[in-house]
Amino acid sequence: MSRAQRRAVDEMLRQAPQGFDPQPVERMRAGFAAMMSAFPIPAVTQTPAELGGRPAVLAEPHSGARPGTILYFHGGSFSLGSPRTAMALTANLVKRTGVRAISLDYRLAPEHPFPAAIDDCLAAYRHLLDDTDPAEIVFAGDSAGGGLTVTTCLAARDAGVPLPAGIVAFSPGLDHTRSGATMTAKDGIDPFFTRESLGRTAEMYLAGADPDQPLLAPAVHADLTGFPPMLLQAGTNELLLDDAVRLAERARAAEVDVVLDVTADVPHVFQAFAGSLDEADQALDRAALFIAQRLDRR
Repeated sequence: MSRAQRRAVDEMLRQAPQGFDPQPVERMRAGFAAMMSAFPIPAVTQTPAELGGRPAVLAEPHSGARPGTILYFHGGSFSLGSPRTAMALTANLVKRTGVRAISLDYRLAPEHPFPAAIDDCLAAYRHLLDDTDPAEIVFAGDSAGGGLTVTTCLAARDAGVPLPAGIVAFSPGLDHTRSGATMTAKDGIDPFFTRESLGRTAEMYLAGADPDQPLLAPAVHADLTGFPPMLLQAGTNELLLDDAVRLAERARAAEVDVVLDVTADVPHVFQAFAGSLDEADQALDRAALFIAQRLDRR
């Protein structure tokens, strides 16, 4: 671990125009896209695709792809982002596993509030199941997309759809009630989010919906019975840390295999800093190992 690397990442995030300040949503999206474009993307083949009626990007190794599919859900507080903004993370998983990934361009709030994103993710998964065994699929995502790995599984299970082989969630957002203790304890320590910025983007997604329900606060309300094994990664410097911690507790209560992987002194979605933060590369290596183990159990 490098303290200098961690301090550099913290300072960069505190100075970056993150796109969460009060402004028109299109400007927020442009600011977020500009910030995420700074992350280097490993060399993979990227091809436009379509899944469940939505655009997507297929990322594949240049040669020798292994069996399996990672269905990736990007972050951005349900109102920002795209497969392009998450491609550094997606491509890193592809490079480390040798498995193809399909990153979904689900609909965004406020134009398409809850439950549009979940509906799109479930439709994409159903489409993928037309020619792919669920044992050959792993869900992965970051931030809001990490939350969608869980809520899409909830929606699939409740619809009688077979579940994927595993879930990988980077700094997942799992509680729109914002009731986790770290929402207060990490205020000011988190260099990326504030409680107020989370509240503004949450309002766009909620559009008046009651957050006290499993699909909006799975860390508080979800019954995870029957879920596949999960890997939840988070950093100690983020407001959303308790989202992952509490979901892991719910998984244990439901007799679900879960790995809660918490890295000290790193921010929200620290895995994006692969190549400049040792902890990011190490976390991605652990995520790749988890994915390989799940897909090897077919």
